[in-house]
Amino acid sequence: MIYTVTLNPSIDYHLWITALSQGTIHQAQKEWKVAGGKGINVSKVLRVLGENSTALGFVGGFTGAFIQQQIEQADISHDLIQIGQDSRINLKIKAQTETDISGVSPDIPEEALQRLMQQIDSLQSGDYLVLAGSVPKSLPSDMYQTIMKRLRGKGVRIFLDAKGKALETGLSEEPFLIKPNHHELGELFGVTIATPAEAIDMARKSLQMGAQNVIVSMAGQGAVFVNRQAAYVAQIPQRKPVNSIGAGDSMVAGFLYGYRQGMDTEASFRFAVAAGSTTALSEDFCTHEKIKAFLPEITITAI
Repeated sequence: MIYTVTLNPSIDYHLWITALSQGTIHQAQKEWKVAGGKGINVSKVLRVLGENSTALGFVGGFTGAFIQQQIEQADISHDLIQIGQDSRINLKIKAQTETDISGVSPDIPEEALQRLMQQIDSLQSGDYLVLAGSVPKSLPSDMYQTIMKRLRGKGVRIFLDAKGKALETGLSEEPFLIKPNHHELGELFGVTIATPAEAIDMARKSLQMGAQNVIVSMAGQGAVFVNRQAAYVAQIPQRKPVNSIGAGDSMVAGFLYGYRQGMDTEASFRFAVAAGSTTALSEDFCTHEKIKAFLPEITITAI
């Protein structure tokens, strides 16, 4: 079974305006409200690809009710934990460029956290767990490491998509896959990553810290994959992205889907890149049809 954890889900409120100017009133041309959060996005993409998952996490208030309703409408199983404060709202303003404003995360009560830990403890050998996104400020920054420690030795494959301290502390628990972008990986080691070669070097450092497989997304430069047996660079055609939300989550879901379907590492990586790219080129998530059409446009080079 696949489980996704979103500790800090949101309503992502997208607004399209012609231009963003400080201190003025704007008239939106279009708006779109959708349940967000990286783990939830992974569950959505998996569902589109035909894989079932169970979404775990915390929701509260009228915003939490909307998030839960959206998950149910997408036919995604969940065991979400109710909290007292409202789930956050993230604002995505799309004008000349895209501007993101992340809302304030709610406080997570101790009893709600213990309920999540009970859910985590029920996972069994052969299960997959996706830990993705930000950690609410009321929880310790090493929350993902704490969750992973509880599963040590149980045979659960863990996919970790986080940044900062959440990523750094989680590496010691040897996650099956991490998927930072090149900015997040550079931050981890205090460097600037500008090329695929530099991304491969830093990805190999993260292997030394515990990661088993690493995908580094690099926007228009494609992506790299590194594990202890191989390293690949994926190049994609240059096209203007339509949507920056969910592309990385689609890569995580794509690799997980490919791996579960029995694809080898290179094929799973290619599928992941196609999933992330076609999400970036659409206003919605990737589909099997879009991925199939994009796969031949990806060039994979072994390093």
